[in-house]
Amino acid sequence: MSSEGAIVHIIDDDDALRESLAFLLSTAKIAVRSYASATAFLEQLPNVDLGCVITDVRMPELSGIDLLKRLKERKIDVPVIVITGHGDVPLAVEAMKFGAVDFLEKPFDDKLLLAAVQSALREHEGQSKRLTERTAIENRLAALSKRERDVLLGLVAGRANKQIAFDLGISPRTVEIYRANLMEKMRAASLSDLVRMALIAEIVSSS
Repeated sequence: MSSEGAIVHIIDDDDALRESLAFLLSTAKIAVRSYASATAFLEQLPNVDLGCVITDVRMPELSGIDLLKRLKERKIDVPVIVITGHGDVPLAVEAMKFGAVDFLEKPFDDKLLLAAVQSALREHEGQSKRLTERTAIENRLAALSKRERDVLLGLVAGRANKQIAFDLGISPRTVEIYRANLMEKMRAASLSDLVRMALIAEIVSSS
């Protein structure tokens, strides 16, 4: 697997199904943890590594839908695959609305399940990389002086150095100095790179 260290968490009140899923994923060299209820899984958070979650949609106590709602409330962004019984497609659609990335109807094909899990783990890996990049950008932004940040906002708004200088009441030459400093601090290779970072950190709107 490309997502090294990622763990698939299986949540189902059916012991036999949990064991068969765990066995299938283990044979594909995917790390697995299993839980008899959504409550048991939530009690382990945030002290577990999250790769993706496989959950039955119908369970006592908390259903798969309830689990998705709880994860959303806690702002835990993890790919969730929902398992449904025959005739539960409306529930599966509802689960997708609450953030599930995929659903599988019982009985499901082993290859189909593995493909869904691998897709979810790739999504998790992408989320992790985006989060790491955003954190790095925010740390660089925090190191900027107020004036450097003002010049940055002017640049990403598409203003020329002279306009920024006029707006801030400083000379164009001073703007050039601030611009050079912030480009270095932000590790931006170009103005487009700087704009991309500003969008990732959401200091400017993409709309």
